[in-house]
Amino acid sequence: MTMTYDFAPLFRTAVGFDRLARLVDSLPQDSAGYPPYNIERLGEDEYRVTLAVAGFSSNDIEVTVKDNALIVSGRVAEETGKGDFLHHGIAARAFQRRFVLADHMVVDGAELVNGLLHIKLRRQVPESAKPRRIEISTAMPAKTIEAAPQADMQKAA
Repeated sequence: MTMTYDFAPLFRTAVGFDRLARLVDSLPQDSAGYPPYNIERLGEDEYRVTLAVAGFSSNDIEVTVKDNALIVSGRVAEETGKGDFLHHGIAARAFQRRFVLADHMVVDGAELVNGLLHIKLRRQVPESAKPRRIEISTAMPAKTIEAAPQADMQKAA
């Protein structure tokens, strides 16, 4: 079932959210649950994505960032010379997981520990994008300032 969203009410009062419609359209529509994952918030600007990738080595997994998307893909090399499986319940099939990243999100690193791939993310907002106060000046009419000293000079003369 495909859903469509009407963003017209948002665009009437918001500026710069025209990417939002494209972002919603780019979200994955499939509900594949492999591999399972967690997304944790570790601090105000720190996050961690953890994927359960049992059976994969660090050479079998690729983590890339492209166009505000974190892409994690894995493919296990075929092993030959192993015995015949009577039951093969450990999934080691190829996968690709895509996570849409907000603006200013950077990947700090990834590590594979005990079958869990931990990817550290951090929001790094540049100074130019941080809120700043705009000073409001009040200009006094030039005639008022200049007229007062001239009037005093005329009275003195």
